Amino acid sequence: MSLPTPGHPVRGSQTGRPIMAALDLLGRRWILRILWELQDGQIGFRTVQARCDDMSPSVLSQRLSDLLEVKLVQRTAEGLYGLTGTGQDLLQALAPLQAWAQQWTEQMSNLEV
Repeated sequence: MSLPTPGHPVRGSQTGRPIMAALDLLGRRWILRILWELQDGQIGFRTVQARCDDMSPSVLSQRLSDLLEVKLVQRTAEGLYGLTGTGQDLLQALAPLQAWAQQWTEQMSNLEV
């Protein structure tokens, strides 16, 4: 399956609207988790793997390749992975959603009494 990119058909949008391409990409298994684990700085492959519940190295390798291709992640000469400026911007854009999710969690916890 090819990577979703703006301007090309993606799941849910034959026109490839940028938001639909972004949501398609972010909805792929492990993508958000890897981005989340890279938010505090550059780390090596094995550290990413450990932080992602020891996911299979082949899956991690593929997802990192995907993220490199869409320019959300970069790899240093030393082999460390980190967010690009665009990747950092994405996590900043998702911050309000994180705040909402935390509020929702608290509301749901209050209902379980």
